[in-house]
Amino acid sequence: IGNIRVCCRIRPFLPGQKRKHSIFEYIGDNGDLIVSDPFKRGKEGFRSFKFDKVYSPEATQAEVFSDTQPLVQSVLDGYNVCIFAYGQTGSGKTYTMVSGPDGATEEEWGVNFRALNNFFRISQSRESNFTYEISVQIVEIYNEQIGYYIHVASKILVIPDLHTLGILSTSQPNGLAVPDASIHVVKSTSAVLELMDIGLNNRAKSSTAMNERSSRSHSIVSIHARGLDLKSGSSLRGSLHLVDLAGSERIDRSEVTGDRLKEAQHINKSLSALGDVIFALAQKNSHVPYRNSKLTQVLQSSLDGQAKIVMFVQLNPDASSYNETLHTLKFAERVSSTVELAKMFVS
Repeated sequence: IGNIRVCCRIRPFLPGQKRKHSIFEYIGDNGDLIVSDPFKRGKEGFRSFKFDKVYSPEATQAEVFSDTQPLVQSVLDGYNVCIFAYGQTGSGKTYTMVSGPDGATEEEWGVNFRALNNFFRISQSRESNFTYEISVQIVEIYNEQIGYYIHVASKILVIPDLHTLGILSTSQPNGLAVPDASIHVVKSTSAVLELMDIGLNNRAKSSTAMNERSSRSHSIVSIHARGLDLKSGSSLRGSLHLVDLAGSERIDRSEVTGDRLKEAQHINKSLSALGDVIFALAQKNSHVPYRNSKLTQVLQSSLDGQAKIVMFVQLNPDASSYNETLHTLKFAERVSSTVELAKMFVS
C-alpha cells in the first residue's frame, strides 16, 4: 500500500440537540484523543487514541482541506489519491466531503468542491509548461448495484439501478474502473457544480433511528487528470477519488427492518471489505480481496501501489452515541496501527 493518513474530525453539537455533554475529554494538537465512557467512573472510563490529526468541533472547512491540498496537487503530478470519510450516520461525513449545509456559501464548501477549484487553479498556473484535460465521473453504489449521473442536452438524468455495469479488475490507461459509466471533460468548477448537486439530491437516503436523512449509499466522485508536458512531450495521468461512505452503525442501533435492514447489511459488508483490503495491503498479503465488494473494486487503483490515502474519521460527541463512536475509533486505530505510515505532505 502507498501512504495513508488517518485524521479524526469531531462534529459540533447540532442546534437544538439536548444533553450537550461531550465524551471527548482531551483533544491534542499532536493527534492525541481521550474519550470518556459516560457509563463508567474513574480511570477505567477513559480510552486514549492517537492519530495523524484530530480536528476539534471548531475546525473550519478551509482548515480541514488545507491539510489535504498537497495531495490534490499531486494528482496533477501523476499520482492516484483517495480521500474518504468514515463514520456513523449523522457524524458529518457528507458535510466534510461535499458542500456543508443546504445553500452553503463558498466558505462552507467541503473537500469535493475545494479539490475541483484547486485543480483548475493549479492547471491554469502551469499553462505555460503543461496542458491538462480534467474529467469527472460520479457513481453511486447502493445495495451492491452501481448507478451514475449523466448530462444530456443541458439536463441531468439520473440513471438508477445499473447493476449490470461492469467493473474492470485492473484499471485501464485512463484510470477508469467503471468504463461504461458517463464521464465528462470539464473546463471549470462551475461546469460540474450542478452535476454534483443533483447527485447529492438524488442520492439514496432513508430515515433511521440515528438520522432522519441517512445516506444509504456510497457516493464516489472520481476526477481524472491527463497532463502533457509542452517541452518534453511526455504525458502523465493521475486520479482523485472523493468518497462519501454510507453511515456505519450496528443494525440493532439503527433499528431498521425490511428494505432498510437489507441496506444496512450491504453497507456493513462493504465497509468490512474496505477494512479487509487495507489490512491485506498493509501486511503485503499475496491475495488482496478487492472482489468482495463493488466499493473496493471501484477504488482499487487508488488503494494499491503508490496511491496516497486520507481517511477522515467522523465522530459524534454526544454521550448517547458513545458505543458507536468507540466502534469507529477502534476501526480507525486498527487502520492506523496496521498500515505502514509514510510522510504524505510536501512542504
